[in-house]
Amino acid sequence: MYQLKSICATLIATTLILGVTEYHRSSLAGTCASQCGPRPIQFTPGQRIRIQVVNRTYREVKLQKPFILDPVSLKHGDEMLLEHGDGTLDNASLLFWHENGYAIKATVSKPNFATLRVELRPERRTRGDRSIYILDNGRIQIL
Repeated sequence: MYQLKSICATLIATTLILGVTEYHRSSLAGTCASQCGPRPIQFTPGQRIRIQVVNRTYREVKLQKPFILDPVSLKHGDEMLLEHGDGTLDNASLLFWHENGYAIKATVSKPNFATLRVELRPERRTRGDRSIYILDNGRIQIL
């Protein structure tokens, strides 16, 4: 009888310990550095910025900054530097596309304080991106 009670007590203790440990593990919160993606790119509202566009696709890409820049061609491997002279006080867009409708993936980065770097690459899995939207609050959106 004593042996049966000992086995039962051991099983109950093991179950409780493992159960609490498993529950405890799943309830631990990770830090933002381990769980969150990269911080969104943002500029100071009103800041003058440069937009550096790099064509990493294998085809010619058309670029347009509505009401400011008519459509221009950017060949494979070329770079273009656009001044966003009015800062980020007004919302602004940079449109890009292939003449034949090939999908493009835009990757943005902030190499220094006043530069937005936009790398255009071929995209095969989705419809792709069509524009970069610079909001008046300094945030960047890819649409």
